[in-house]
Amino acid sequence: MSTGERLRIAYSPCPNDTFVFDAWAHGRVPGAPALDVTFADIDITNGMAERGELDVLKVSYAVLPWVLEEYALLPCGGALGRGCGPLVLVKDRGLTREPGLDLTGRTVAVPSERSTAYLLFRLWAADVLPQGVGKVVVLPFHEIMPAVRDGRVDAGLVIHEARFTYQDYGLHCLADMGEHWESTTGLPIPLGAIIAKRSLGEDTLRALAESARTSVRMAWEDPEASRPYVRAHAQELDPAVADQHIGLYVNEFTADLGDDGYAAVRGLLTRAAAEGLVPAIGPDALRFP
Repeated sequence: MSTGERLRIAYSPCPNDTFVFDAWAHGRVPGAPALDVTFADIDITNGMAERGELDVLKVSYAVLPWVLEEYALLPCGGALGRGCGPLVLVKDRGLTREPGLDLTGRTVAVPSERSTAYLLFRLWAADVLPQGVGKVVVLPFHEIMPAVRDGRVDAGLVIHEARFTYQDYGLHCLADMGEHWESTTGLPIPLGAIIAKRSLGEDTLRALAESARTSVRMAWEDPEASRPYVRAHAQELDPAVADQHIGLYVNEFTADLGDDGYAAVRGLLTRAAAEGLVPAIGPDALRFP
């Protein structure tokens, strides 16, 4: 990148992303390139990555097999964790007592078929539902709980702050995808990744990773500094829920994937490829830079 050139980046308006990128986006990370920020939900950024748009993107780990030729996975800035997986919600409490958690013939709303949540759901279903699921429909994530509540779908796969608010819709948790993943693999749950174009060059990629890591650490050191940015883009969220959201999704794996983080990502994509859900990736596909 030339001196003074702004880096084009897209991430979600969710509290974890605005918390992570606040210092960098507002020019407080020493030596970091200036950012030209686009806010977009993860399904939109996944599509941007597949079309090769923008320099840096927050995407689902699930989309990596389609984009790793053009983009490199940064070892920081993303979202992995424990106890933070997607949930399958239902309105009928009786369903949560059915042996085998039978969703056969039922309609399930999901936020995207190219999302990590969807891969975790399909891997759970492969293990738990011998008859498979019924019809899958894609809805924006904020429409899923109302659709379940109103009976337009039988179940919904939810992400983000829905973990903390689904009871407000009179819904019940049928299954926790992250709990199933952790119990069967022992690994953290891979959710969202930060990727950057390989064409930027190895030196720039390393600098971007360090900028992201520094931005995370600055947010931890002074959480109050990020609050205006977080609140400005999560206006419908109760501040306490926003804090829960950040606490759940911003953790040691955000600062550095580490061995467990990389094992989780490769484990997810390997299992998904074995189920025919994604293309297989090569042995060095996740290598950085």
